[in-house]
Amino acid sequence: MKRVRAASALFGGYQHPTQMIAVGFGIAILLGALLLSLPAATAAGQTTDWMTAVWTATAAVSLTGLTIVDTPVHWSAFGEVIIIGLVQIGGLGIMTLATVFTVLVSGRLGLRARLFAQAETKTPTMAGMRSVVRKVVVYSLVCEAVAAAVFTVRFMTGYGEGFGRALYLGVFHGVSAFNNAGFTLWSDSLVRFAGDPWICLTVAAAVIVGGLGFPVVFELLRSWRHPGRWSVLTTITVFATLVLLVLGTLVYLATEWHNPGTLGGLDDSGKLLGAFFLSAMARTAGFNSVDIGDLYPSSWLLSDVLMFIGGGSAGTAGGIKVTTLGLLLFVIWAELRGEPKVNVRHRQVPETAQRQAVVVTAMSGALVVFSTYVLLVLTPHSLDRVLFEVTAAFSTAGLTTGITNEIPPAGHVLLIVLMFVGRIGPLTIGSALALKERARRYELPEERMIVG
Repeated sequence: MKRVRAASALFGGYQHPTQMIAVGFGIAILLGALLLSLPAATAAGQTTDWMTAVWTATAAVSLTGLTIVDTPVHWSAFGEVIIIGLVQIGGLGIMTLATVFTVLVSGRLGLRARLFAQAETKTPTMAGMRSVVRKVVVYSLVCEAVAAAVFTVRFMTGYGEGFGRALYLGVFHGVSAFNNAGFTLWSDSLVRFAGDPWICLTVAAAVIVGGLGFPVVFELLRSWRHPGRWSVLTTITVFATLVLLVLGTLVYLATEWHNPGTLGGLDDSGKLLGAFFLSAMARTAGFNSVDIGDLYPSSWLLSDVLMFIGGGSAGTAGGIKVTTLGLLLFVIWAELRGEPKVNVRHRQVPETAQRQAVVVTAMSGALVVFSTYVLLVLTPHSLDRVLFEVTAAFSTAGLTTGITNEIPPAGHVLLIVLMFVGRIGPLTIGSALALKERARRYELPEERMIVG
């Protein structure tokens, strides 16, 4: 209750302070669409239609990367700068807001920011928030700069690019990678770099670091040598990320090993690199080093699962988050063992957090199913391709089997809504539920129900 009242005071008395997220990102999308619709934003010097402009702005701000026009062909340098600027706004905005809300509604994350103490004592000021925001911005810019430097050197030494062009490519893809956006300046995404570990591993590292979430990274920087001191959030995020990366790599490797359209044409080391890259990118990044449309349907299904799960909380990744999945698994394990409480590493998980995980997962799953049905009605495409497209949009992964341009305008509107809701939805729902928590002054009689 203290954190709820503190949060309300901090955000000026808003009944639901998370509404600011939707409004802020909506404004960013509209302004971005206006700029992208200008003739100067296109390579041909012509006005871009409103649907394409809104789609691209939404894909950039939501860090999705799904495109209905060829980015390096359709957009001018001005347009590309607008796109990567929107990506930066979306990434910093999501990480900043998510981190602030996480600090406000969580019990212990390992953060030593003054904001936490101020929220607990019901005397919040902007000083603590500025400290948190400053750390998020510095962390983001440093990670992007490191990735950009590696890309710049590689493009100069390995591909003969001049310094100016290499720097431009490096900065663009450093920002795009860290923010899990998936935008590239090549028509084939990163297929031409499928065998280049400098490019692929740098992209994967930036994607993973950006997707872990600022609270987790900050805690790891302080106590990476002492896993026993990690918070529940960090423990679940780190181990779930590692497990999903390894399992995804192994399954992709086994499934696509002999597929001539994907990993089959690469040598053994290239296959391992390609499978790892697929596993990392399916966690809401959107880059691809092989043609996604040539994957086997079983690999599409695996990608659906990985995309739906997503990355860490308060990070640039989408999906329902690995923390939500991890908490649900602990709930299931406790129920199977007949334990009345859910415990994680000598810590008891509140029932409110358990309910929030169930609500986020159920609502997200329902939205994906409903949208898949609508898109099946609107298009002639098969269920596996449509489900992949819907999941990629909702999870902000940005991967596609190649049917994006074949979807009618009504379907594009649906996917635009999915990208927007998918980016702010889980955060908004989870934070709103936590901030809405209130104590009930009475208890109703209990009645057992038949389940199953």
